This record gives sequence, C-alpha cells and structure tokens, in this order.
Amino acid sequence: MNVKVKAQDVSDETEFDPRTHYNKHEILISMRDGVQLFTAIYTPKDQSVDYPILLTRTPYSIIAYDDEFPETRKMAPSVEFLKAGYIFVFQDIRGTYKSEGEFIVQRSIRSDKNDPVATDESTDAYDTIEWLVKNVKAHNGKVGQWGISYSGWTTVMGMIDAHPALAASSPQASPSDMFVGDDWHHNGAFRLMYSFSWMGSNAQSRDAPTGEKAAPFDYGTPWGYEFFLKSGPTDQLASKYFGGNIPAWDDFTRHPDYDHFWKRQVALQHLGNIKHPILNVAGWFDSENFYGPMSIYQEIETKNPDNESCLVVGPWIHGGWRRTDGASLGDIDFGSKTSVHYQQEIVFPFFEYHLKDKGSWNPAKVVAFETGNNEWREFSQWPPAEVDKINIYMSADGGLSFDRPNEVGTDQADRYISDPGNPVPFSTGIETQAGHVWMIEDQRLASTRPDVLTYRSPPLASNITIAGPILANLFVATTGTDADFFVKLIDVFPGDADGPPDFDDPHEAEKAATKLRMGSFQMLLGVEVMRAKYRKNLSKPEPLVPGETTPVSFHVWDKFHTFKAGHRIMVQINSSWFPAYDRNPQKFMNIYTARDSDFQKHEHTILRSREFASHLCLPVLGK
Repeated sequence: MNVKVKAQDVSDETEFDPRTHYNKHEILISMRDGVQLFTAIYTPKDQSVDYPILLTRTPYSIIAYDDEFPETRKMAPSVEFLKAGYIFVFQDIRGTYKSEGEFIVQRSIRSDKNDPVATDESTDAYDTIEWLVKNVKAHNGKVGQWGISYSGWTTVMGMIDAHPALAASSPQASPSDMFVGDDWHHNGAFRLMYSFSWMGSNAQSRDAPTGEKAAPFDYGTPWGYEFFLKSGPTDQLASKYFGGNIPAWDDFTRHPDYDHFWKRQVALQHLGNIKHPILNVAGWFDSENFYGPMSIYQEIETKNPDNESCLVVGPWIHGGWRRTDGASLGDIDFGSKTSVHYQQEIVFPFFEYHLKDKGSWNPAKVVAFETGNNEWREFSQWPPAEVDKINIYMSADGGLSFDRPNEVGTDQADRYISDPGNPVPFSTGIETQAGHVWMIEDQRLASTRPDVLTYRSPPLASNITIAGPILANLFVATTGTDADFFVKLIDVFPGDADGPPDFDDPHEAEKAATKLRMGSFQMLLGVEVMRAKYRKNLSKPEPLVPGETTPVSFHVWDKFHTFKAGHRIMVQINSSWFPAYDRNPQKFMNIYTARDSDFQKHEHTILRSREFASHLCLPVLGK
C-alpha cells in the first residue's frame, strides 16, 4: 500500500479533549415524510478553513445529549480525525432514542421509489445529507459516512441511491443477510443468546422519544447456559420476559424459513450503482457480522467493477479495530498493535484523501492480516488467485489425512449421541453475554466430550497457509429427522509451545504469567453450522430420512491463517453449541415453537469411507 499521509500517535486518546476544539449543536432534521430525526453536530472552533462532514447514523443512541460530549474513541474512526479537523455528525435513526417515528429492525428498501414520501434508511441518509450541505457552515462540500455493526448497515443503506455530496463510505462489520450468516441466524440456526440480549436492549417499543436506554435485563443467574436451558419455547420469550414489547422477536418467530420477510431486507440486491470509494472492514474473529462485510465486498466488486473498493480484514472481534489496540485476543498474541496500524495507515488516509484531497491513496484491493505468521498482506482479489483447493479427510482413529480413504463400507464411520438436554457449551465462561474471545477460545473445553467428534492431523512437516472460504463436505446419517452440524477448524499448538510474551511493565508481566500456557492449545479459527433441514434450500426445509446417508455441504468462515510446522490441523464436529445457538429438537418441525417434550436424543453418524468421504476443502495459498 502506498500511503504518504502519516497519522499521529493514538496511544493515548485521553490527551485530546474535543471540548477544547469543537462546538456542539443539537437539532431535529425533518425527513421527506415529516418525521424529525435527532442529530448532534460537532464543528471545529477554528472556522478559518472548510471541513468535510463525517456522518454516523445509529440505533444505539448518539451517546451524549445536551451539553455532553462522547468519549474520544466514539467520536471518530480514530483520534487523528479529531486532531485533523472534520465536522462530525451523529444521528439517532428513525424510531430510536430522541428521534421520532417507528423503529423497524433492518427496515427494507421502500417498494415504490416513485412515492415522494416513502422512506427507508437510504432516504433518511439522503435527506440528512441534503440538510447538512445546505445548513452547516464551513464545510467543503464533501460528505463521508462510517459506522460499525448496525451503523455499518446504515452506512450501506446510505450508499444506495446516494446523495451527490457523498464522496466516501466505510461500512464496518455491516450485516448483509440476517438469515444466511449474520447477527440472527447462520444457515437457519438461530443465534439465541445474542439475539435475546440485543433485542432486549435495542428493540423494545417505546411510548415517545427518549434519551434513556432500556433497563438492563435481570437474568436471575450469572450463567446464560442455565438461563436459556430453562427459558422455554423461543417464540414465547419476548412475551414471557418483556411483556410482548419486542415486535421484531414476534416477526422473527413467525418466519422460521428464508421467506420474503428475510429476503427483502438483504442489502446485497441493491448494491448495483455504487459510484464513490468504499472501504469495507471486517474482523477474522467477529462472531456477529463477518459474513456481511465479506459478501458486501464481493457484491460491490461484481456489480461495480470500475468503482474503487477496498476490503480490510484484521485479527479482530466485532468492532475490535476501534475499541482495542489489536495486539492480542484472549491468549493469542498478534505481534503488533494491528488496530493502530489500521487507524493510522488505512482508515485515516482513506478519508483524508477522498474528503480533503490530502496525501495519496493507492491501496491493494484487499489488505488482510495473516494470523499464525502475524503479518499484513496485500492482494488484488479475495480469495487470492494463487489459492489451490486441497481436501483434508476425516479418517480412522480420529485422524485427518490429505489422502482420500481407501476403506469401504458403512462401518467406516464415527457416531455420537446428541442430547438437547445436555448441549455442548459454546464457551467455558460463566456469563449471560457472549463475551469477546470465544471465537478464538481454546477448544480443549469440547474435545474430550463424547458428543463431539475430534479429528487431528499428524504434526505438519512444513507450514500450510489457507486463504479464503473453507467448504465442509459431510456425509451424515441420523436416527432423527433433523440435526445441526457444527464444523470447527482448529490450530493445535505443539506441546512445548511458548506461552504469552513477557512485558516490560510488571503489572502486565503478572497478568501474562497467569494466562494459560500455550502447550497443546487448541486455537479456534472458524466455525459454522448447517441446520440439516435447510441443506438443499434455506427456503424449503426437508426432513432427514432416519438411517439414510445424506450429503451436507456448507461454507465455513473465510480464513487467512498459517498452520506452522509442528502444529496440527484439527476438525471438530458436533450438533449443539449452546446458548450461542438455539437447540435443535432433532425432529423436523418449526423449532421456534418447540416445547420440552419435542427435544429428543438421537445418534448421528459421520461417514468416512472411500465412497462417502467426509472432508474439508481448504483454500491453500501457494508460495
């Protein structure tokens, strides 16, 4: 990457006080249908030059109301922006906090674009920008937008039928399809713990605009596993715990399959006319929205091949590039402050160049951090053109082999009993929230359970680097009529692996000393689930036939990782991961309505014969 704009040090954001340099104004901006949206505008006190406008539209509140200022890290993509001078605009989106109107989760694009008062998040972004460029003083005529998570999605919405003044957008961790692979579902399996928490905090109906957040939900226990195991049918949770005050929960449970309700929300279908530069950001260990930014990037590249578009993927959790320094995650050290690199060398130069005509910006199409080797790499496309697809097969005695099995017969298989009454926990944490490290957590927590199949390769003779999506091709059989199949890809460290690095600071050294030693550590790289009734079509579920061998294929997360020589590749297969995902009753039905009596133990089989060779297809990067 050729970047000549050098950013300032961001090691201590507390040294910069926005109050000293910015004035704040609050206003209600009218949309085309008369609904007014609450907006906070921060303008530099120095009015001797014109500044670009940087817009963020959010359902999570603009954070600071009246004369309050948000903390520095929440005002901009990095502190460099505050020091360089921008006009920062934050808006409560329609129906949230101090804005008027009704909040609809993932409001779909309006059906009639000729209706002058029809609205959606795209029109609200347009109308907001229109007001800003006409009414805010000392701006240079250029507007940028950025946001993380839902605010990343509103950024994508603003890219559709964009205002002429919109000169650059950075959607970060934006969802794209809530049934296929983002927040609420993965391949039809419902993300129970996260969805319950998010809806309770952000989607309850309100009587009038307010600056107050919803009261924290009292789980009555510190252990989410226990709470959700006893909570009852999914379709009744909103009425049981929130008095029926979450309309979106009821909408979700009325649409258990991938029907028009879900498809009309999908942003990808509207990304065919993008005419300004895009910086798309994702994290390898983002449990909420990784599918989103990857699919948005691919869709923009396909439909707008001549438009400038860049994808950045780092070793981060959801939004980790803004709220952590990115030097480590859990027990895994990345060798440098990856978030600081991103802030200084990527996102700041991107907006400086496109909104201020400062510096230069000549990035590769893809800038990705390679875990394992711990270095940034650049590519002209994703996945890289140099990738070869190589299969790794499940084999006897819990082995993994690059050679296809020679054995034949139905006895070439592994079996386990899946009991929905004792589901596999997704983490060792005693918590009601998912936390931040479970997507990289040591998988020894699961590898000794009898309801988890574990396959290991021999120690690798040389490094193997994978770059791109991983395809799981399973041949399964079951005694039930439905099942979930989770596939996890894991890097097993050698028994004498070094522990976390030493630190100069005694306090940090003490913290490091308490961490788990890394010998035989099982580092989770990626995981995905297929709800088997959707194996052929997410819109048309089909039951499994008991005892019948059935192919089940699905993509596991994209990865860019080097398995070092001496390490092992591991694959785990199981049928629950609770309460990150809801339990499958293991019979063909609408799972949202499942009662206690519907949940059944069943035996599941993974075949590994020559004819039915269950395997993963790995995208191996050449030298």
